[in-house]
Amino acid sequence: MAYLIFLKDKNNIEGTIYRIAETQNDLDNLNIIRIDYKIIEISNDDFNLVRINNKEALKYNDNNEVIFNNLQYAFNELPLKNYVENFKIKIKNFLDNNSNHLFFNKWNDYYTQLNNLNLKSITYPLNKSLEQYFYDLNQISLNPLQLP
Repeated sequence: MAYLIFLKDKNNIEGTIYRIAETQNDLDNLNIIRIDYKIIEISNDDFNLVRINNKEALKYNDNNEVIFNNLQYAFNELPLKNYVENFKIKIKNFLDNNSNHLFFNKWNDYYTQLNNLNLKSITYPLNKSLEQYFYDLNQISLNPLQLP
């Protein structure tokens, strides 16, 4: 099973998703204090849709049900470049402060992949998320919410 990690005590409040974890091992290796968050188990299918940014987890309710929203994209080059650059900043911050973390190499490899992305080679508008784009190319595809 996979997990969504929300801010605790924020039932029915949109925008409280904090992290996502594909496995128990991923959850165990997030840099969080678990009692400070609401952790909800979800199906692998729902997780994959969130991971590749086709769905967003809007909020959760008192019954631990998650309300999802389907996402659509029409990226032009500049907004996609901004998305990539912002993601790289987050990854670099993690890498600079977690050199001994179990997932350091995975995120370092993804950082390299983002650095090597040729935005000029993409046909615009890109009608999918960056994560879906990489997934379709059988490349590593990670979501910012997976960052430990």
